[in-house]
Amino acid sequence: MHQNIDSLFTAMWQDYVRMTPSAAKVRELLAKDGEIINDHIALRTFNLPKVGLPVLAAHFEALGYRAAGDYEFKQKKLKAKHYEHPDPTQPKVFISELLVEQFSPWLQQTVAGLVEQVTEADVTDDAFLYSGRHWQLDFSTYEQLLAESEYAAWLAAFGYRANHFTVSINHLEGYDTIVAVNDTLKHAGIVLNNAGGEIKGSPAVMLEQSSTMADHIPVAFSDGGHTIPSCFYEFALRYPQADGTLYRGFVEASADKIFESTNARR
Repeated sequence: MHQNIDSLFTAMWQDYVRMTPSAAKVRELLAKDGEIINDHIALRTFNLPKVGLPVLAAHFEALGYRAAGDYEFKQKKLKAKHYEHPDPTQPKVFISELLVEQFSPWLQQTVAGLVEQVTEADVTDDAFLYSGRHWQLDFSTYEQLLAESEYAAWLAAFGYRANHFTVSINHLEGYDTIVAVNDTLKHAGIVLNNAGGEIKGSPAVMLEQSSTMADHIPVAFSDGGHTIPSCFYEFALRYPQADGTLYRGFVEASADKIFESTNARR
């Protein structure tokens, strides 16, 4: 396991920036006035025993993280949990898993075939959380998965890595509102996810979020290269709870729309 949280997140960030070239530009735009604090990262997986949510979570639990919230996305057929560290300055971790058994026999069989190619040594390796794809995949299988589940297709193409990092607007110098952040990004030509509106959530639910649309990058498939949506950058503004501390959870209705950031069809 990683010696410390910082080395894990640094390695995940380096992998993420390779997948998300615009992230470096966004960071540069917003970091002019100081440091960027990462609110949370998100990971995706299939709910099969070898690679299920608990398997990914174990890497974080070894570093002191604990489960803090459960979520369900019925339409997308996903379940998720978020994890927090006792040190509140450490990023939160949001892990979701696809409920494979709720899909067609073809998808179930295809996903089982992909996961079969992952070894026990792979999942316990320090680098598993940013190791990418562990299987062969041809483009027509990707397209067929996409027709049934955008999430399954993304995971099949990109494997194990941060799907997004998140700028904590609360810690950004020079910005008090999510609108101001969004305006800066749009002015610089960054395309935002407008599913369910540009801003997801509200002060009433104690969390406002926005995100870029995923970058399109060339990906190698077993039958040649294709350019497809990769990862995106999120922005979160948290509001204080009754006791004065910032809300630390997630809002299902908003997260549901954030998932759309990787959707090629939007």
